[in-house]
Amino acid sequence: MAQTVVLKVGMSCEGCVGAVKRVLTKMEGVESFDVDLKAQKVTVKANVQPEAVLQTVSKTGKKTAFWEAPTETTVPKEVADLEATAPPAADKGPAAAAV
Repeated sequence: MAQTVVLKVGMSCEGCVGAVKRVLTKMEGVESFDVDLKAQKVTVKANVQPEAVLQTVSKTGKKTAFWEAPTETTVPKEVADLEATAPPAADKGPAAAAV
């Protein structure tokens, strides 16, 4: 069964994109892929292990890593409530010192 592998690849130009496409086209088990130069993101649908996809794209010489999903930082409700009701901090910068 095919799985989706998302990689962050350090690509700076269309030549880099071509190198990534070349290795993925030759890789056995790859069903489809999308290379986004602007986001430096490569999405691969393949019947291979994610590590194998990472290793193959790494052969281009581009910095390659698994794309990490954004982690949500959870702030306890009490802290969020305190921050919402706290008065703004007084500015004690250089302008205050000149008074």
